[in-house]
Amino acid sequence: QVRLVESGGGLVQAGGSLRLSCVVSGSLFSPYTMAWYRQTPGKQRTMVAQITSGGETSYADSVKGRFTISRDNLKNTVDLQMNSLKFEDTAVYYCQEALHDYWGQGTQVTVSS
Repeated sequence: QVRLVESGGGLVQAGGSLRLSCVVSGSLFSPYTMAWYRQTPGKQRTMVAQITSGGETSYADSVKGRFTISRDNLKNTVDLQMNSLKFEDTAVYYCQEALHDYWGQGTQVTVSS
């Protein structure tokens, strides 16, 4: 059974940093594109960053230059380094394995202004 588990969320002041991590178990991790999404109450889940199996990355315009996605295919992890956090980055962040549409349970990020 495939399982994605996120960690690293929390409360941080605006301008601060957090690093989210997603561990994938139960599947072949390395061939698949992985992504981070976020969602606020009453709104759709939106993609924040994506990384292919070959390491190509893409970002939402709102986080370009502040967030960095990376992966470790040996450890089966995908991380999201978030710098210069803003109040509007507050959301529940989810890890996704794109091909099969597997999701983690989410981790809360709260940025205080």
